Amino acid sequence: MIAAWPGAAGEELAIAFDKARPRRVLVLPAWFDEGNKLRHFAVEVMRRLDGSGIDSFVPDLPGCNESPAPLHEQTLEGWRSEATEAASYFAATHVLAIRAAAAIVPDLPGWRYAPQAGSSQLRSLLRARILSAREAGREEDRDTLLAEGHERGLELAGYYLGPAMVAALADSGLPGAGRQRDIAQSDIGGPGLWLRAEPDHDHRQADALAAIVSMELLA
Repeated sequence: MIAAWPGAAGEELAIAFDKARPRRVLVLPAWFDEGNKLRHFAVEVMRRLDGSGIDSFVPDLPGCNESPAPLHEQTLEGWRSEATEAASYFAATHVLAIRAAAAIVPDLPGWRYAPQAGSSQLRSLLRARILSAREAGREEDRDTLLAEGHERGLELAGYYLGPAMVAALADSGLPGAGRQRDIAQSDIGGPGLWLRAEPDHDHRQADALAAIVSMELLA
């Protein structure tokens, strides 16, 4: 279930359900705090795809999870390149991007689950930091934080993002779907798990997303 792949910064790990089957889905997980909240969900979706006869892989991008690369050195373009390399290495036939990972999808058919622009994710992270500071008796504002982030980088929700990543996220809109189809949260049912205060799981949502992907892939 744990595999390795040769990322640009050295060997990276991946969760893999690989039985050399013809349908192979690269799963690009949500980022930062949302990634923490949705990791169990993503793996459970992969388990269900495996049960339907579909291989899947979720690679560690540089700076994420067990990656040896420092997060503050990463760029959005670098992640986009690494996603393409992972797709090639694992011979992916399709891609499933979760949330803001829609910004880095390789040129494959597939799906974008509840896609979010990078700029929207950055706003959410900034909002969380401002609220946390206010609770601690400090006043911070979005414009000052953004200026600091562009110059020196910024710590947001426990993740230290370098200036290149902050600048790229600030300018990152949601790209056109291209060869992927968007799956809205309303197609899954219930509120998104990223909205919960702590990491949690909902097997019904995992069932629903896996069913959509598998039915369309096996049709």
